[in-house]
Amino acid sequence: MASYYRRIQMIFKLMIESISFAFGSLKGDKFRTFLSLFGVTIGIFSIVTVFTAIDALQSNVERGLNSFGSTTVYVQELPFAPEEGEEYKWWEFRTRPTPKYEEYLFLKANSKTLESVAFVTFTNLSVKYRRNTFTGGFITAPTFEWDKVANVEIETGRYFSMSETQSSIPVAIIGYEVAENLFKGEDPINKIIKLGNSNTRVIGVMRKSGESIVNIFDTDNSVLVPYSYAGTLFNVKRSSAMICLKPQDNISRDEFIQEMRQLMRAVRRLKPKQKDNFALNEMTFLLNSTKEIFGGINLAGWIIGGFSILIGGFGIANIMFVSVKERTNLIGIQKALGAKKYTILTQFLAEAAVLALAGGAVGILFVSLLVLAVGSNDSFPMQLSAYNIIRGLLISSVIGIVSGFLPAYTAANLNPVDAINSK
Repeated sequence: MASYYRRIQMIFKLMIESISFAFGSLKGDKFRTFLSLFGVTIGIFSIVTVFTAIDALQSNVERGLNSFGSTTVYVQELPFAPEEGEEYKWWEFRTRPTPKYEEYLFLKANSKTLESVAFVTFTNLSVKYRRNTFTGGFITAPTFEWDKVANVEIETGRYFSMSETQSSIPVAIIGYEVAENLFKGEDPINKIIKLGNSNTRVIGVMRKSGESIVNIFDTDNSVLVPYSYAGTLFNVKRSSAMICLKPQDNISRDEFIQEMRQLMRAVRRLKPKQKDNFALNEMTFLLNSTKEIFGGINLAGWIIGGFSILIGGFGIANIMFVSVKERTNLIGIQKALGAKKYTILTQFLAEAAVLALAGGAVGILFVSLLVLAVGSNDSFPMQLSAYNIIRGLLISSVIGIVSGFLPAYTAANLNPVDAINSK
């Protein structure tokens, strides 16, 4: 046990000496040190910046998916993408019939795997409050179950009641940007707005969602009205529409998709040899598509950072060879006093790792300054996580050890007599 503690003490002593030698090398020739560590700094800056950007993108995608549920399936005319190996024949897809309210009722009545289902139609209408007009949004008219498939988050006010969705009562829930533009800080609840030519009472304001690259609806710029009331505002049968489907938790994806396809073919009376004239779109497709984007960005960051780190690695190796030459006499004395090869090897490897860590730490400092300069926003919330900091420092230390291995090996194998007599 005593010998074990002595070894631990020796390792710590070597580490302290190595750090001291490393900082001595840094101070010895500042310009040479700057050039040598600059590559590591730029490399770690590039790689950690990419890691941070990818985290921000993933957060953006997850927010978009969570706003509608990652398991939600949409019955639409156009698919998100063609079947594997097939061409995307948009000219054929555009001739498909729009999903109908009667089909929504059929699915709701006959499905055994559905947890929630909603029919939604949408159009563009001007929205007015006194002299303020909002023209950048759209009207979304869903059935009562919309909040279960779309995870509607209400900031103030409330969601529709069952009676409001069944009785054509003129009520609306407005998005965050709609409220900001129309009311200018005034409380919108129970105020009367004009949708087209119809007076409508505001009963709620949706929580700000921000922008997401996978959002199907821009909820911040939308106005929700009950489907039954929408029929008095515009022709719902000639407007864009879709059916939103949420499966039960214990139902597999394949089983759910298969049942929905069979029911849609049945309600549309398609013959066995006829192709589907509808699309069952899944949010997971968008997630898979964004993974390709993440992979491309990640690869670009590694390539840019890799070249910089390679140059920095050669710089560290150069510093270590110079350090070995300058301390050859001291190495000879250490070996003459009984220092083992692994002792010398460990000492120089630790020194190389410290030098690389110094460059990596500066690179991470630059990343943190970049994050502060860019600032955090709803659409791209960049944050430098502790995980990315640790990952960057680990990459730095590995580069230092790899770059310093040959100089350290050379030092460890010096002949003590020749080393002591060197000048």
